[in-house]
Amino acid sequence: MHADRLSATFAALADPTRRAILARLAQGETSVNELAAPFEISLPAVSKHLKVLEQAGLISRGRHAQSRPARIEPDGIRAAEEWLDEYRKMWSARLDRLEDYLREIQARGGNDGQP
Repeated sequence: MHADRLSATFAALADPTRRAILARLAQGETSVNELAAPFEISLPAVSKHLKVLEQAGLISRGRHAQSRPARIEPDGIRAAEEWLDEYRKMWSARLDRLEDYLREIQARGGNDGQP
């Protein structure tokens, strides 16, 4: 399930329109009509984007009378954040080792022991 959620999250985030929708929802809950306003796409297309975001766990949809306002789910991106954090740690450790190596070379005169 973790891998499936991770794949769904990255697939949802791969689309610039969905990222823009998430950015708007980060400001607060809103309706589909309000979300659709800045885009040159139809309401059904926006609804499809919302469905992808909802299936990935990045947003949720409520019910208020006739409308279904969308809101961001902050915990929805947690799996991706944890996955990325593992790689961030790995690259940080590698860069620290590279920095140590470069300092060692500089301390030896910069020629790596070559005559």
